Amino acid sequence: MNASTALRNTRLPRWLLPALWPTHAGEPVLADLTLDAGRISAVRPAAPGPALVGHWDLQGAPVLPGLVDAHTHIDKTFTLPRIGEVQPGLLGAIDAMMADRLHWTPADVHARASRALEWAWAAGCVHLRTHVDWWEPDTTPVAWSVMAALAAEWQGRIQLEQVSLIKLTLFQDLAQARRLARQVAATGPHALLGAFVHTSNWDGQALRHVFIAAGEAGLDVDIHVDEELNPKAQGLATTATILRETGFKGRVVCGHSCALAAQPESQALATLDAVAQVPITLVSLPITNLLLQDAVTGRTPRQRGITLVKEARARGIPVLLASDNVQDPFCRVGSYDPVEALGAAVLAAQLDHPFDVWSESLCRRDWLQRGPAAAASLVGAAADLVIFTGTDAWGWPSRSSQRVVLRSGVPIPSLPERQFA
Repeated sequence: MNASTALRNTRLPRWLLPALWPTHAGEPVLADLTLDAGRISAVRPAAPGPALVGHWDLQGAPVLPGLVDAHTHIDKTFTLPRIGEVQPGLLGAIDAMMADRLHWTPADVHARASRALEWAWAAGCVHLRTHVDWWEPDTTPVAWSVMAALAAEWQGRIQLEQVSLIKLTLFQDLAQARRLARQVAATGPHALLGAFVHTSNWDGQALRHVFIAAGEAGLDVDIHVDEELNPKAQGLATTATILRETGFKGRVVCGHSCALAAQPESQALATLDAVAQVPITLVSLPITNLLLQDAVTGRTPRQRGITLVKEARARGIPVLLASDNVQDPFCRVGSYDPVEALGAAVLAAQLDHPFDVWSESLCRRDWLQRGPAAAASLVGAAADLVIFTGTDAWGWPSRSSQRVVLRSGVPIPSLPERQFA
């Protein structure tokens, strides 16, 4: 298929349309997109009449901008076939991964991570953020330099960011925290400081050191926080307090925050009220959290791991949904198609209007960046689009695997035509 000069009769989500966009029978009217030199030069209500030469009539197919997978672990991915029995739950998965990483080499990590990026590229991702385990204060992980190399290799196709997933105890000493932050900053502007914050390693002062060190190094922060169903977890609430007290200038992303779902409602909502006042984006990882939280062998889980995404969004907190782990001890299933993560969230969190409302949680790369969120618009943007040819806006994300991915207006090979072995 060649590049088109226009996409006719596209179904865009409500969040991507101007406030005064016309409707018919309560639904947004279809849109015509004009393409020029690989960019979108105009978005207008669909005009009647036959498609012209070079125009592609999508007949109402749902269309999204390029996808963002805001939280992944491509250093760990595809290790499941070589790992034996894994004890249920998060800590059991960590133990299994610690044993496997002793055998990691740059070639091994590069091969597995490259496969992940190929999957993401074919799914329509334009931006992917990966966390890299960092367990020793004086040794740079094997995977860290591999991710930096992959960021350069994939430049212009996928914007790859890397986060240092450092256990919180390594930030207890402020001088060491500063040294770690400087080392992360030296990697480049695509690197962020991160930490694993859990009741098993809780230290409020160490968490404060994370933000002191990041602020001095000019880094944004992305932390794994409260990935548990312990109502005593206080990582997210303390993070909001630290940001308010210190005036931290960077963007902070908090992944998981599962404990909100286990806390008394008044406590959880008070935490979200505080989060709404500071520059925090929440990322929910429904597939992995559904598999790991309340996991006991031979017992059906009673509690679910998804955080309070509806309540967060109602407070104006940016909420993204992402893939997390794929085919490793933390998650036996999954892919690098974030639409699958949204599909899991639709069921687990009973999300209404997945296409018109919640698809925004797959596309807003600006929610990962500093500064106020930009107004959502396609005009002037690269024609990096995902066209869902096998479904409609009512059934989406069901049958969403049938899609055409455009890069600068040109289709890339579809999933069945690509090799991942």
